[in-house]
Amino acid sequence: MSSTTRITVTLPSEQVAELRKLTDNVSGYVAEAVARQIRHQLLGDDLRRHEEEHGNFTDEELAEARAKIFGTAGTGQRTDAA
Repeated sequence: MSSTTRITVTLPSEQVAELRKLTDNVSGYVAEAVARQIRHQLLGDDLRRHEEEHGNFTDEELAEARAKIFGTAGTGQRTDAA
């Protein structure tokens, strides 16, 4: 098991109430949400760095990426994952 550190986080009361409806393991839920956000941020940084070095992604590259992510190609629908 990885090591953990106890911290205090302040959230709006409404969010805490909804969070407690969703899970009995608030710490685990928040840890998963933080990990997902960190991955999202790192991926965004990598994509920006790639475009700075190689130019903007082409429509074909974006379509291929969408197909790999969502399992469909050429649907014409834009889906925002985040």
